[in-house]
Amino acid sequence: MEIKEIMCATPTWMPENATIQDAAKKMLELDCGFIPVGNGEKLCGIVTDRDIATRATAQGLPVTTPVSQIMTSKVLYCFETDSTQDIARNMSDNQVRRLVVLNNPQDKKLCGVVSVSDIVTANKTEATVAYDLIKCVSTQSNKNNQSSETQSKAA
Repeated sequence: MEIKEIMCATPTWMPENATIQDAAKKMLELDCGFIPVGNGEKLCGIVTDRDIATRATAQGLPVTTPVSQIMTSKVLYCFETDSTQDIARNMSDNQVRRLVVLNNPQDKKLCGVVSVSDIVTANKTEATVAYDLIKCVSTQSNKNNQSSETQSKAA
């Protein structure tokens, strides 16, 4: 099964100059913890609820701080034609719960977001895929939060 069959195909963008308060409000409104950052054409990074908690709130930054100052700029991604099993392996290897989905290797335009939940739901008949993915993504890593370049693609 290809990722385009299960991804959220209408991701919401935040501009780089949006504040962390804007991002937190948007996450609350959309009931999500992950928003791509960019200008609608070019993906510059992602901001997560964890970024807001650890890089802003815990550091005492004001709510008016631009998301560009706390976002994760090394974005892991997949392509819409990648298989759910390949992406499950990628998420597991990199211990991430969500990936942005790009249309193709030439254009690299954001066309969706895929989460662990999407993959688990799509693979419910393959219980071992779902179990292994959740186990690996949820396991505390001894590595620092930087992912390896071997299995991941970065924008």
